[in-house]
Order: sequence, then C-alpha cells, then structure tokens
Amino acid sequence: MSPKELLYIEDALSHQKEMRDLCASFAPQISDPELKTFVQSLEAKYTDGYTKLYGVLSSAAC
Repeated sequence: MSPKELLYIEDALSHQKEMRDLCASFAPQISDPELKTFVQSLEAKYTDGYTKLYGVLSSAAC
C-alpha cells in the first residue's frame, strides 16, 4: 500500500472513531426511545467500520 493510501486509511479511521465517540456520548442524553436506539445502532456501525479499517491498516503494516 502506498504512503498516500495509508494516510487515507488513517484519516478514515479517525473519522470513524470520532463519529463513534459522538454517538456514544449523545445516546445517553436522548430521551426518545426510537431515536436513542437509532443513535446506538449508528454507534455500532461506526464501531464495526473502525474495526474493519483498523484491520486494513494492521495488515498493511505487516
């Protein structure tokens, strides 16, 4: 993987983490159950995306 591609993956990883952390911090503050469930599902999707991107980054480092 080229250095530019690695930088792109690192940037995407940072965005996934930021969005995951935002969802995690806002979900407890939401009183509407349907909206809260939606935000929690977004958190799970961002966690999954983070994990997959981290796997790409880890495999590229080997």
